[in-house]
Amino acid sequence: MSLARGQDNVAVTYRPPRHAELADCALVWYSAVDDYMARLNRPLPSPYLDPLLTMLEHLLATDPERFLVAVRSGDAASARSRDQVIGFGIAAQREHVWYLSQLYVLPHEQGHGIGRALLTQILPSEAADPRPGVLAMCTDSAQPVSNGLYARYGIVPRMPVFNLVGSPNPSALSRLPAGIEAVAFGRSDPSAAAPAIAAAIDAIDRAVLGYAHPVDHAHLRATGRTGFIYRFDDDEPVGYGYSSEVGRFGPVALLDETLTAPVLGHLMNAIRPRGATSAWVPGANDRAMVALLRAGLRIEGFPALLCWTRPFAAFERYVPASLSLL
Repeated sequence: MSLARGQDNVAVTYRPPRHAELADCALVWYSAVDDYMARLNRPLPSPYLDPLLTMLEHLLATDPERFLVAVRSGDAASARSRDQVIGFGIAAQREHVWYLSQLYVLPHEQGHGIGRALLTQILPSEAADPRPGVLAMCTDSAQPVSNGLYARYGIVPRMPVFNLVGSPNPSALSRLPAGIEAVAFGRSDPSAAAPAIAAAIDAIDRAVLGYAHPVDHAHLRATGRTGFIYRFDDDEPVGYGYSSEVGRFGPVALLDETLTAPVLGHLMNAIRPRGATSAWVPGANDRAMVALLRAGLRIEGFPALLCWTRPFAAFERYVPASLSLL
């Protein structure tokens, strides 16, 4: 726990969140994003924060030591009788890759060093882990001040990530080639039901992302995404992908990038969403970009920016599930 002075000289405390404060964190996110989106004439709709709350619960469970809130202490003599969450930051450590998932501060509290304080306290300590690792994150291209802060720590913007949205026409995409089959593992735990599938997913992740993250795959399945492993007839795996009935798409990781369009076509045919589909596509993954645009999706808004200290992943063969977790 640490203290700092902020607006009106009232002490700001940095500490791990209480579970009940996750809803406050979600409201901080909404306030911060809505503020700068309104300045771009793109205000957010009324908040639906359940997916974000689910993500925060997942990250608090997997990385509690990398989740901090900035709070102003309550004052029984004033209208504010309990601690007020004014900012939060959380990172996920997956093997050698540290990924900043969320960092937001209330608009009227910005400019007082609160974001910098949160970042410095959740960055990995070289003393605690002297191994060379990777620092990474995804940020908004419309936030130059924040991007400059991250770049000072070597987390430099490297690649745009585009949000593609729409109702796809799967017939516009090619089918899986002969000799490649798709095996669904749904919401079950493949490590228990089919250990070979779990091992294949970890191997694909290490080949494409540079690290395995089975805890995040479990979170995807628990929140309604259905996964497929793609393999040759002789059981040699070539990739995996996820889709869902609510249109949440990804991650998709492939050992052979020429399978991108057929795999995307299979995912869109296998699970028809009830509404629009949304996917985040790295700029390096030109095959996914072309395939999804031809299927009828469109680029929505301005791109996000993937940032890192050194290369760690083959993004030309990857479509992430979200910007909060790769």
